[in-house]
Amino acid sequence: MACRETPRIRAASACETQSLPFWKSVDIVNLFVYPFLQRSRTMSSAMSSKSQSVYPNGETPLSMPIGCSHGPLPLDHPSLMVGKLPYFTSKLGAAYLGDSLEMLQALPSASVNLVVTSPPYALHFKKAYGNEHKGRYVEWFLPFAKEIRRVLRDDGSFVLNIGGSYNEGMPTRSIYHFKLLIALVEEIGLHLAQECFWYNPAKMPVPAEWVTVRRVRVRDSVEYVWWLSKTPQPKASNLNVLKEYSEDMIRLNRNGVRGTVRPSGHVIRRSFDKIHAGGSIPPNVTEADFEIPESMLKMGNNAANDFYTKRCKEEGIKIHPARFPSLLPKFFIKLLTDPNDLVLDPFAGSLTAAAVAEELDRRWIAGEAVGEYLEAGKFRFQDALQNPSLF
Repeated sequence: MACRETPRIRAASACETQSLPFWKSVDIVNLFVYPFLQRSRTMSSAMSSKSQSVYPNGETPLSMPIGCSHGPLPLDHPSLMVGKLPYFTSKLGAAYLGDSLEMLQALPSASVNLVVTSPPYALHFKKAYGNEHKGRYVEWFLPFAKEIRRVLRDDGSFVLNIGGSYNEGMPTRSIYHFKLLIALVEEIGLHLAQECFWYNPAKMPVPAEWVTVRRVRVRDSVEYVWWLSKTPQPKASNLNVLKEYSEDMIRLNRNGVRGTVRPSGHVIRRSFDKIHAGGSIPPNVTEADFEIPESMLKMGNNAANDFYTKRCKEEGIKIHPARFPSLLPKFFIKLLTDPNDLVLDPFAGSLTAAAVAEELDRRWIAGEAVGEYLEAGKFRFQDALQNPSLF
């Protein structure tokens, strides 16, 4: 049965579809293929031959009903790794609707190169997408962390974006995210490779009582991005995220520099002015006004006129209220993975990380509990087709 328009999956039955008018202008068959997969001896043997792809309890993925497809998927396609029907698939990835913890538990051990995600923060006011109270946050998150460590390859990384919050009724800050970091290292066994920072100039001046009414606090514009790893030596190359040399560095290279010792004790060698690497090593603060963000990552998340937002408004689909900018996952995907590596986002939201992974030729898996967010996230892939230079 030919599929000319993208079906909205409502059940695991064969080819029950509902046309989505916003895809009529795109040949989406080649982008979103719903793999209602048969049990395959070839797939099973391919899975068993990969020494780092071991399923929990020795189980293999469940078979799936036959339905609409556009040719066979490659044996390393991520949709073959989870024993449930994807919400949708792309050329390189698969998105799943439902409990992300169950999705993580279904993944084979040591199969993922990078987990990059931003779970709901522990804010004292409730968000539409749901968020855990700070008093229970560590207990809530650790089961996810345990599975994340299990599915990571030995050289894999876990990049966690998490924001702070104020204590309820007081102008003091919660330390829930620091407690979480300690637990991730001391209880789960992850290693803190480096702490990075996202400078978001678009953050609102909240809580209003302390910042804009009583004016006893300043605007909080920085979020933590913790780069954790399964072992002390994760795969990484800062050559993949070099920044353009500054004018000062170019001047030093032109004029030369004398070897010296700074008052701090740092030794400046005569090779300090060399620029053969092709760019400067970025700091751990990321900024959005650079083509490749820095490590204080400065980037807003308040885009009101981007393709995703426009299409959501046109189709009457709810816009995810806490999106992170594409440059954030882009930086870490480029830093920590190679083409065809597997990137996982268990709290996928509007599929920012998934779309970036696709554009960078990385395979991906995304999990999200809200179907409307996944539905809107498809726009990011349509945008990539029309604007391939965006990522």
